[in-house]
Amino acid sequence: MADLIVVGDRVLIQPETGEEKTDAGLVVPASVSDQDNVQSGKVVKTGPGYLTQNPEYTETESWKESTTPVRYLPLQANPGDHAFFLRNEAIDLRYDGTHYLIVPHKAILALMRDDGPQEEPSDTTVDDLEDLWDEDE
Repeated sequence: MADLIVVGDRVLIQPETGEEKTDAGLVVPASVSDQDNVQSGKVVKTGPGYLTQNPEYTETESWKESTTPVRYLPLQANPGDHAFFLRNEAIDLRYDGTHYLIVPHKAILALMRDDGPQEEPSDTTVDDLEDLWDEDE
């Protein structure tokens, strides 16, 4: 996948496939769930972001180190996120025998991100911190 480059404000998503189960216990086949307006999947790669002008770029100061005339504003989506997006905005892509969707960032409605293990709150109180402060003096 290293040779596939996603450009601009687009996101490469591997869609969820398979049957879904409703709250009532009914099994919905994948062919029916593909017709939904909102779909979800795992973000595999993202483009560099939204193209903007580089305020540090100048053509008049030849002595300055050459910079590129454009910059990119990064996207919110990161590889590994779970994205909910508008299905009708997505473009189907088959790469190395795997089905992907290319979705413009504006079509992503929500992201779920695993921030990793959460630290448990400390039992330290304000009085404990004051004691530490007094010891330093």
